[in-house]
Amino acid sequence: MSARTPDPKEIEELLLGGELRYTRLDAVRLAGVTSDFSERLWRAFGYPHLPDDAVAFTEGDIAALCRVRRLIEDDVLDEDGVMRMVRAVGQTMSRLAEWQVDLLTARLVSEAAETPSSEAVELILEVAEKHIADFEPLIVHAWRRQLAAAGTRAVAAGHDDETAPARTYAAVGFADMVAFTQMSRELDELDLARVVERFEETASDVVAANGGRLVKTLGDEVLFSADTPQLGAELALCISEAIKNQAGVPDVRVGVAYGPVVPLMGDLFGTTVNLAARLTSIARPGSIVVDVGLATELEQSERYDITRIVRRPARGLGIIQPYVLRRRARA
Repeated sequence: MSARTPDPKEIEELLLGGELRYTRLDAVRLAGVTSDFSERLWRAFGYPHLPDDAVAFTEGDIAALCRVRRLIEDDVLDEDGVMRMVRAVGQTMSRLAEWQVDLLTARLVSEAAETPSSEAVELILEVAEKHIADFEPLIVHAWRRQLAAAGTRAVAAGHDDETAPARTYAAVGFADMVAFTQMSRELDELDLARVVERFEETASDVVAANGGRLVKTLGDEVLFSADTPQLGAELALCISEAIKNQAGVPDVRVGVAYGPVVPLMGDLFGTTVNLAARLTSIARPGSIVVDVGLATELEQSERYDITRIVRRPARGLGIIQPYVLRRRARA
């Protein structure tokens, strides 16, 4: 006897933790918000458009709308700030959810199967139903930990000082896998995904262990930052060294610049970020190239060797003076 194909509505209600009972108009009325506001919020979360008469909302959705409304009423955020916050949460949670489903599928479905069978789907849902209550507190805990770290960084940067500038100084670096385009032609999708995952895991672990911040991952590239020039240099060297010891992952080229940046919505912007990207593009495989700002900060250090190389044109930045960064050999 074949397994029953799970009903999409059952799956949705299981994972949402409640019955689908309300239309969008019901949700608007019960939460005390306008239809335009709820539609903007829905789009900001990254959810698909639904007809007004579609029964697609739970009690949890109503409660979320009420919480967002109170944030505005209590003047914690204005409407524009709420939309920006929700968009950031939606994008982050979208990737996290896809990642978790992929992990469960890989764990419970045979690699030989191109698509999960109905039996496999039932098994995945059984695991989800049994353990979703364990995952939820972990996500909240991780968020609180990251919030504490971000708050500490903000205080350290002097954002509580009225005389502090809007920008802050940081060392910003890109680590880019060498010959990724060629590798993507030679490997199948699964093997390529595993290489990218090992690269991201290695870089992420190095950055976290040394007290830096992984700003974002871009497939074959990661963007990291550090509060001090010395830490920025150490992160670059440690990432390069760790990747060289990672079997099956190609070498990286790293570019690091030190200067003013503008933190916005969890990302970093400004000329310093653009300069780091340009330095990465001129670095040779396995090497680290830094800008004048970082080289100047490190020139008195006994831990690093800084070698000036030929000046180069950089798109949008004119002629730049790069330096090669190496770890100084011990006597």
